[in-house]
Amino acid sequence: MENPITSKCCNHQPWFVLLVFFVFCIELFSFDYSGFTAKKSALVTVLDDNHGNVINTQSSLPHDFTEITNASVYPLPKTDEKGDLKVGTEIDSCVGRYIFVHDLPSRFNEDLVNNCRLLTRGTDKNMCPYLDNLGFGPEIENPEDVLINNSWFLTNQFLLEVIFHNKMKRYECLTNDSSIASAIYVPFYAGLDMSLYLWGFNTTVRDSASLGLVKWLSEKPEWKRMWGRDHFLVAGRIAWDFRRQSDNETDWGSKLRFLPESKNMSMLSIESSSWNNDYAIPYPTCFHPSKDSEIFRWQDRVRRQNRQYLFSFAGAPRPEYQNSIRGKIIDQCLASKSQCKLLDCNYGTTNCDNPVNVMKVFQSSIFCLQPPGDSYTRRSIFDSILAGCIPVFFHPGTAYAQYIWHLPKNYTAYSVYLPVKDLSEWKINLNETLLRMPEDRILRLREEVIKLIPRVVYASSRSRSETLQDAFDLAVKGILDRIESVRVMIREGKDPGIGFADGDDYKYTFSTYDTSMLNHFKIFHMV
Repeated sequence: MENPITSKCCNHQPWFVLLVFFVFCIELFSFDYSGFTAKKSALVTVLDDNHGNVINTQSSLPHDFTEITNASVYPLPKTDEKGDLKVGTEIDSCVGRYIFVHDLPSRFNEDLVNNCRLLTRGTDKNMCPYLDNLGFGPEIENPEDVLINNSWFLTNQFLLEVIFHNKMKRYECLTNDSSIASAIYVPFYAGLDMSLYLWGFNTTVRDSASLGLVKWLSEKPEWKRMWGRDHFLVAGRIAWDFRRQSDNETDWGSKLRFLPESKNMSMLSIESSSWNNDYAIPYPTCFHPSKDSEIFRWQDRVRRQNRQYLFSFAGAPRPEYQNSIRGKIIDQCLASKSQCKLLDCNYGTTNCDNPVNVMKVFQSSIFCLQPPGDSYTRRSIFDSILAGCIPVFFHPGTAYAQYIWHLPKNYTAYSVYLPVKDLSEWKINLNETLLRMPEDRILRLREEVIKLIPRVVYASSRSRSETLQDAFDLAVKGILDRIESVRVMIREGKDPGIGFADGDDYKYTFSTYDTSMLNHFKIFHMV
């Protein structure tokens, strides 16, 4: 007898097969489509080598942002209870490192470069050649066996803003989507702008570009996200040049950093002021290696140098400054005869802008004296580090309170500190003091100085280091950390403006460093 159930199924078998096939096709199509769309979900950033432009192939990655007041806060990748990344979590190495660069009107940067002959009007110095090679200047043609070929340039110490901008064009985490940016870079050439109007111009002219800049920025949507506290700019002059405190025509510089909007931004410059929103990063030296191997080769070279002088000084006296200790230093150097080498940098004498002359002296010296000059800092600090010459400081504002992202916090590990608050307090015999330094300590100090070399150079903009971080890399990391700390305050419900732009009257005082140095000298004399 025929089973009624199987009989019905068999009679409708063609329809059943078609139904199963249809369901299978739907499943297969859904699987393929999801795989297809998944391939398109990533953000691809392409850098045009010829123009430094960023091309974004998609608007953004699907980041999970949490809106807290006016800031975007980025969540960390999800982890399990052990702290391991959960399976399936895609890691974007640029999260927390994306930088958006404002496309400023040309009057704030490009026009200044194009009018380079006007930057030093009233002098016989032409700045235009120094703008060659992306701001590194002309390559040194005759290194005289003192320098490495193809890595040294005649770099002007005031072109940091141009060098930094060109290196930023090659930064690996650029984005043209400001909503995912951790920082906003403002490529205003503030130092070059001020160079145009330093002498013979009233304060209205000197402040014109600064006022125009903050007006332009404050009208952009990026400004309103954190009211500028995620913005930063870079200046090739000391920060004090942008902190004119009155409108007296005889006062120096511009008032850029005292403008209300500018107070909400951070500035990186070759020397910081005593305000919390100014940060110092190294002066540009003349060494711009394009490969890590060039740095290693240079380090080996200075490590093997025969150093015939106990100490040296490259500079000029500052008789116009009542408390300048340079005169004392020069006198003692000359009196030390064969123990000290003096490189006279007075106008019309030896060309101290030529690194061949400077490196010859510093590579032959154990210690390099670094007193303050026109301001607290000087490029010679970094020239001495390049030469493996142990820097000797006399004021905490020359390095220790300045380059906190680039130089070790333990300053006794790489330098000698002989505090002199005032010329009347000079009681130092440099020759006797430095001769007392034990040989094993000198070797340890020199090795630490040589290790610092990668951290204080701005490597070639045309390449990227494989293993080392240069001065640019550390500056970017420092400013990203600074801005993230502001976001943390916002997450915690605190006012991010508290302390952001306050002045620090104790930043350059001797007390903290003197106490530490006193302990160091107790150990020093027991060795």
